[in-house]
Amino acid sequence: MKNLFTLLFFTLLFSSCSSTKETAKKETKTPFVWEGANVYFLLTDRFKNGNPDNDLNFNRTKPTGKLRGFEGGDIRGIIQKIDEGYFDKLGINAIWLTPVVEQIHNGVDEGTGFSYGFHGYWARDWSSLDPSFGTKADLAELVAKAHAKGIRVLLDAVINHTGPVTPEDAVYPNDWVRTAPKCTYNSYDSYINCTLVENLPDVKTESNQEVTVPQFLVEKWRKEGRYEQEMKSLDAFFAKTGYPRAPRFYIMKWLSDYITDYGIDGYRVDTVKHTYENVWADFKKVCNQAFADYKKQNPKKVLDNNPFFIVGEVYGYNIGGKLLYDFGDKKVNYFENGFSSLINFDFRNEAKMGYEPVFSKYSTILNSDLKGFSVMNYVSSHDDSWPFDKKREKPFEAGTKLLLAPGISQVYYGDESARSLDIEGTQGDATLRSFMNWDDINNNEKTKEILTHFQKLGQFRKNHPAVGAGIHNQIQAKPYIFSRTFEKDTFTDKIVVALDMPKGEKNISTGTVFEEGTTLRDAYSGKFTTVKNGKVTLNTDYEIVLLELK
Repeated sequence: MKNLFTLLFFTLLFSSCSSTKETAKKETKTPFVWEGANVYFLLTDRFKNGNPDNDLNFNRTKPTGKLRGFEGGDIRGIIQKIDEGYFDKLGINAIWLTPVVEQIHNGVDEGTGFSYGFHGYWARDWSSLDPSFGTKADLAELVAKAHAKGIRVLLDAVINHTGPVTPEDAVYPNDWVRTAPKCTYNSYDSYINCTLVENLPDVKTESNQEVTVPQFLVEKWRKEGRYEQEMKSLDAFFAKTGYPRAPRFYIMKWLSDYITDYGIDGYRVDTVKHTYENVWADFKKVCNQAFADYKKQNPKKVLDNNPFFIVGEVYGYNIGGKLLYDFGDKKVNYFENGFSSLINFDFRNEAKMGYEPVFSKYSTILNSDLKGFSVMNYVSSHDDSWPFDKKREKPFEAGTKLLLAPGISQVYYGDESARSLDIEGTQGDATLRSFMNWDDINNNEKTKEILTHFQKLGQFRKNHPAVGAGIHNQIQAKPYIFSRTFEKDTFTDKIVVALDMPKGEKNISTGTVFEEGTTLRDAYSGKFTTVKNGKVTLNTDYEIVLLELK
């Protein structure tokens, strides 16, 4: 009888341990990893018009240059696409919106036609949303709905400059901004204490002189019935942080409110190299504290333990520079001054090379010199006049290279639908900023094929941190086959990708990545196969194979 009880005890113990292991295995889920994120970048005004009632504000009715006025896109339109699952199907796990703060009310002509601040980079009041973009309630809903789908939200931070001066838009006081000289861009200092262009007041981000709230904002806030509330909030911020009431810290405070009030997950920072780098180290501290405060106040809304994410626009930086950006007379490490990542301005050039030279170079740098940091790659963007494929003649290649490259992928709105980047009658960067081509997505069969391609690759990237954040290894040169492996804590991820394969039956070497007899799924075709003698066999109509464990 004693032996029977002993046997029963160990049987139950073994069964319990097995059950625990099974439960742990089932509960293991793919972590979100910024270093391998799939970011969708959109101009809020050009994506989707979800609320026509907010299209006209501040009497912005003057004729503009082509694509230089407000076109109606808004936060409500983005929410509608979140609800429809558009971003889910694309495999997007972060959305970056252009600035949504209140813009100058009038417009200016910078030499490319009269323009309003539809793009969001001409701030008038950082504490308000521009009504053409939507309301604070809209923004709160967008963040909540994105988070419910596991999608992070990045806003765009502008600290370097205010919007232009117009008859309706007063210049900030001279202890806040300088209006001359214009930058000459021939040395480190000539990028900073100067205006980027004519009539774009440069915030004195280097100053520690205490300043007061500009009178036009005081009057505006009083008219809106929120003066006391805003001043009380500013007093609390400066008392808590101990920072001087200098211009940059006012703006940092206003930007950090979008973290504490809405729980945004990160900022893309504009015109980074046009301030001293210590400004961004301070901004990181302010954002980190705001993020910690938000998490403490909203424990049930916390997505994970990822820190607040900040990616910088250091115009001209490329991954080959590794930790440094070279001004010619000075090299600066922005990664040690607050940035988790920098936009990689050279990917759209390097994408013209073959797969392996790009993939191996990026993986090597990201897993050595830039380990713990990342770069954000793109094939087209809002202010780069030399995209990878301006004529949209190679949309499938563009998607493959972008979404399979090590690093963060930035899908610029319309990359997935071959939205035209060459609009007749436009001047300057307006040609890059046409309205999203929803009609093509709904009705054009070629556009649907391109979209499907981006969706399959995007889903694969989203499901596998190894794609963007893993270690790359070439298995075979022709046809081209590679693996990526990623480990974080107890999570392990392995994938094998084959490109330029023949249509129909194909044999794919998996190297030593997967064990003999392992069942794999091709995420591109949806078909299953089994590893035999270090290879798998598939019969599909595609030239791409995306192998994952299933």
